[in-house]
Amino acid sequence: MPNDKLKNQLHLHFIVFIWGFTAILGALISIDAVPLVWYRVLFASLALFLFLKLRKIRFTETWADLLRLAFGGLLVALHWVTFFHAIKISTVSTTLITLSSSAFFVVLIKPFFERKKFQLYELLLALMAILGFVIIFKSETLYAEGMVIALISAFLVALFSVLNSRFIQRYTATKISFYELFFACVFLSVFLLASGDISIEFFQLSGSDWLYLIILSLICTAYPFVVATNLLKKMSPFTIVLTNNLEPVYGIILALLIFGDKEMMSLEFYSGALVILLCVILNGWIKNLRFKRQS
Repeated sequence: MPNDKLKNQLHLHFIVFIWGFTAILGALISIDAVPLVWYRVLFASLALFLFLKLRKIRFTETWADLLRLAFGGLLVALHWVTFFHAIKISTVSTTLITLSSSAFFVVLIKPFFERKKFQLYELLLALMAILGFVIIFKSETLYAEGMVIALISAFLVALFSVLNSRFIQRYTATKISFYELFFACVFLSVFLLASGDISIEFFQLSGSDWLYLIILSLICTAYPFVVATNLLKKMSPFTIVLTNNLEPVYGIILALLIFGDKEMMSLEFYSGALVILLCVILNGWIKNLRFKRQS
């Protein structure tokens, strides 16, 4: 039904908009990156656990399964810590546009897992995207450290995305999300305990921080995981991936509206950002054409 397609498309854009708002919340929350991510994965994993229980889904994973998913959880923890740390030491705009390079890290990583050759067009687009990053780095040297951290975060998200594409053949997306968030919480808990950072003061947050953390954990993490999984049954993966490319666009617009001059970048930054986004969209478009020809 046309109305159902429109409803699903609007729902997907809403989800992507929410993901774009994640970076805004990271900038608004006053605590450091590690405790911020700890609260996020704690609340989100609890919410998903309740969701699975209400759906009466059984936990039957073997120890081998749990070890695989635990590694995914470690990557999730490291990705989000580096992502929020990059925001803390730079800006939302530079972090989000740098994070969009994850699509090209996937291009470089995936052939090693699937034992396939690199596609020439993917390498050419990756080189064009690198040109966009060179333009940005030259124009925003003040935030160079934050962009390097964001690049590490992009590599990590690409790595666990490739791993999840293999996990999804064995487990449901909701199960993957729960276990990865749970193990991320476990790893960060061990780190915080070992570093002696957990104390009474650790839990003494401002009212606004508690509110933002709950929004971040439930509305921007647990809720999108469940909805995005459901949309996979109703929409093509290409449509979802292509729409996800709008996340940095939504995030940058929101950052400009909320933070004003702090998020105002140079003309060179927006030129480089446009080059990167065009490369990401072209990559998805070409993949869709190749898929149609093969089917």
